[in-house]
Amino acid sequence: MYVLLHAPFIFANDLSNPIFASMSTPTSAPNFWKEIPRPAFILAPMEDVTDTAFRELVLKISNPKMLHVLFTEFTSVEGMAHPVGRKKVTERLIVSQEERELLQKSGVKLVAQIWGKTPEHFKSAAEYICSEYDFDGIDINMGCPVKNVVKNGCCSALIGTPELAKEIVLATKEGSSIPVSVKTRTGLKEHVTEKWMETLISVNPAALTLHARTQKMQSEKPAEWGEIAKAVAVRNHLAPHIPFYGNGDVFSVQKGLDYTQTYGVDGVMIGRGIFQDPWFFNEQVHTPDESERMKTLLDHVRIFERNWNDQKNFNILKRFFKIYVRDFNGASTLRAQLMETRNPGDVYRLLSAYTS
Repeated sequence: MYVLLHAPFIFANDLSNPIFASMSTPTSAPNFWKEIPRPAFILAPMEDVTDTAFRELVLKISNPKMLHVLFTEFTSVEGMAHPVGRKKVTERLIVSQEERELLQKSGVKLVAQIWGKTPEHFKSAAEYICSEYDFDGIDINMGCPVKNVVKNGCCSALIGTPELAKEIVLATKEGSSIPVSVKTRTGLKEHVTEKWMETLISVNPAALTLHARTQKMQSEKPAEWGEIAKAVAVRNHLAPHIPFYGNGDVFSVQKGLDYTQTYGVDGVMIGRGIFQDPWFFNEQVHTPDESERMKTLLDHVRIFERNWNDQKNFNILKRFFKIYVRDFNGASTLRAQLMETRNPGDVYRLLSAYTS
């Protein structure tokens, strides 16, 4: 059991207060969230999307002035605690040498995101990640809205069990030597934004990211950024030292800049926006021609093959075809043909015939 401090709110903006100081992450690494540029632009963690292959590709085609933090896929702490399951789930934490070199060259930070419901497993997962990997931070997933996950008491379900949520943050911080942040939503069936932010602020995370939807809203209804404004007001009053980021329906750099000004966040996180535009993280809107789209698709397939070979199901790549094969004559026909491919070789042969 981890000790919870229930009434730090009136002291939260006073870092000299011993109550709040005792809750700081026992870390030898500085809190990079306080050092990255503002406004910061962040690529959201997404299952079967933000693996090392896609992150490497994004790093290659982005301007490091407009991309500051990347996240891994979601890694289960319950799986990491299992002697058999650990090998499988920690595939999500793989960072290729090529990606590592690009991260170092660009100065972009990389965060491992973890999820589950058992505080002791969060602590042991944090210890393992810090001892075996070289991430800049750990993030706790308290936002995934998938029904089966929520039904099991994990991710956004933790909004409904605030004491457990606080215990999880404290346990993770105890096991970590790097900053521990939280990504979450505004509520379950309805917004409880202000109360929920107070709960999370009470355990002093290194940073907070809020998706402007409830769990029930999934991604079907428009993000309600008015809730972000409420959350920022709570942060400003209780703990202005905690970096705070907004997430939801940010589909361009300009919109991210506008939202930063309008709602007072320290930056924005981009999720589905990357599927509309893989070249999102650039100062000017980039409109690639057909040739560049084909080249980037080929690059992605080659990076995927180099990293995973037969370790990952090739069909995972098919969700990406539509983000490259669009906005030119014959795109829909080519896309349909790509969906019939079964391996990287099929893709190479099809695109070779198409471009010849």
